[in-house]
Amino acid sequence: MPATTPLQLNRRAAELCDRLAAEAPALRIAVRDVAGSRVLDLGIAAPGGLEAGRRMAEICTAGLADVSIVPGPAALGGTPAVLVRTDQPVAACMAAQYAGWQISRDEFFAMGSGPMRALAGKEELFGKIGFQEQSDAAVGVLETRKLPSEAVCRYVAEACHVAADRLTLLVAPTASQAGTVQIVARSVETALHKLLELGFDLSRVESGCGVAPLPPVAKDDVSAIGRTNDAVLYGAAVTLWVRGDDASLDDIVRRVPSNASKDYGSPFAELFRRHGGDFYKIDPMLFSPAVVSLVNLDSGRTFQAGEMALDVLRRSFFD
Repeated sequence: MPATTPLQLNRRAAELCDRLAAEAPALRIAVRDVAGSRVLDLGIAAPGGLEAGRRMAEICTAGLADVSIVPGPAALGGTPAVLVRTDQPVAACMAAQYAGWQISRDEFFAMGSGPMRALAGKEELFGKIGFQEQSDAAVGVLETRKLPSEAVCRYVAEACHVAADRLTLLVAPTASQAGTVQIVARSVETALHKLLELGFDLSRVESGCGVAPLPPVAKDDVSAIGRTNDAVLYGAAVTLWVRGDDASLDDIVRRVPSNASKDYGSPFAELFRRHGGDFYKIDPMLFSPAVVSLVNLDSGRTFQAGEMALDVLRRSFFD
């Protein structure tokens, strides 16, 4: 049985949500009451913005990662980039940020991420990383075009074992400023998830830092999914500080970046069409950063693999 963590992910995130709600007018977001739960609209009916998205991304990691908007590659015309760094990579990115909970009720569907997942415990992932949490508050992030209904809020609160008035949901569509920022802020998360899928012991990872270009906001959510995926697959560079033997790092590093996949090389939107619009037909090994560096804190050696694909990014972002 996973050990209960002392990090209190949901309480940390709830405090950040309180600050976010208090600054709603300045951040161009809306605070709504749905069946007693607090819903923060960062891009559906409210416009949201870059700062709303940056803070949404930090809340998604329970405040255990710092998210910044920084200058991006000169080769992309200086488009901004999203930088993420954390000294609690497994808790921040796997127990909180990873979008592993599919929430479907009536005609509502959203990918759920954030620390509420550690309360619901619906994913096998939590057994793999040895993590669980109990809390009287729950915080989640929903990637969706629709505001959650009363039935959805009640379902999530019950699944998280909290009262409805102790649930906060942050919502934004992919094709919004906030939605684009919070998705591109998942560079470290994708590297960790790929390592987990490859059988690597994530307890060896001490810190993580990743940067990915911020694409233009797309005209619709399908196009936005393509651009945000491309930002990570073809433009993200992630460094992980790890411990242990060099041999295992040398063995695994070439299998981590996106170019290890048979589907590498085309914009995500083209891949999606090529596979008949079925997301699950795309090679799951594609979903990882473009470049990955593993720095061994014990030996001082660095192992790096992968490559940027700026031509693919230009096609995705600007054509």
